[in-house]
Amino acid sequence: MFKRILIANRGEIARRIARTCQRLGIEYVAVHSLADVGAAHLRGAIRTVCLGAGSAADSYLNAGKLLQAARETDCEAVHPGYGFLSENSEFAANVEAAGMAFIGPSPATIAALGDKARAKALMRAAGVPVVPGTDEASDNPATIEALARAIELPILLKPSAGGGGKGMQIITQYDDLPGLIESAIRVARSNFGDGRMIVERYIEEPRHIEVQVFGDGCGNVVHLFERECSLQRRHQKVMEEAPAPHLPERARQRLLEAAVQGARSLDYRNAGTFEFIMDRDFNCYFLEVNTRLQVEHPVTEAVTGLDLVEWQ
Repeated sequence: MFKRILIANRGEIARRIARTCQRLGIEYVAVHSLADVGAAHLRGAIRTVCLGAGSAADSYLNAGKLLQAARETDCEAVHPGYGFLSENSEFAANVEAAGMAFIGPSPATIAALGDKARAKALMRAAGVPVVPGTDEASDNPATIEALARAIELPILLKPSAGGGGKGMQIITQYDDLPGLIESAIRVARSNFGDGRMIVERYIEEPRHIEVQVFGDGCGNVVHLFERECSLQRRHQKVMEEAPAPHLPERARQRLLEAAVQGARSLDYRNAGTFEFIMDRDFNCYFLEVNTRLQVEHPVTEAVTGLDLVEWQ
């Protein structure tokens, strides 16, 4: 068990991690921007460190200042929370290079799964069912159109580096391809700095179900069951429910086994969420992995009685 950690986050996220630290007797260092002087997440910290001005870029996203704060306060580990630098593989690598533990997946795993095309290829190789389509990502309109025309309609264009549904385009007619491809690339570049697109078969009337997993980094993985998150607005989750309702037990087992199989193939370490879509016939297809503790983790805690931050 760590004696002292740095919580590299703010607000409710930092307070959530702090609650578990206090219960376990772990000292924690809290960080803040000038705008957060006196914020609630600083209470109870053994030390507090000001990172700089009010903007996130100058404070909570400044990896160098966070590492300096952790070293100067003798922290053994850094917990990134969720958001900010939690899925930044370079930050995770720098934490470990500085002789501290990064409380999350390995830097290599974060980097591999942060690219949707690469993640899909890895899961296909591991025998996890994936959405029919290509593992190749491209920002060349002609290449994307050729890949799309090789797939049965309807088709989904999805940014390789993106999330939250931004830049996704559903195509129901091949004649619409040129204009929608250009639009999707443009939105992806403006939002993610990367215009590469993945081309997949669009699954109609899907359910969106995610599986909470934990791994020890040595190939041992367990699941903590599933959370249904099909109720969404503009591809953003509105409600989560566990266990997923009206799901045949055989389909549930296939889903959970697929998540564990995928995580085991990566020697997954720490917390992760494997997301799937499920069609009307209860076939599940890999969607992506969130390589961090998720904001939705209390849903799993409510049905299992476990403290997921403690597990981390």
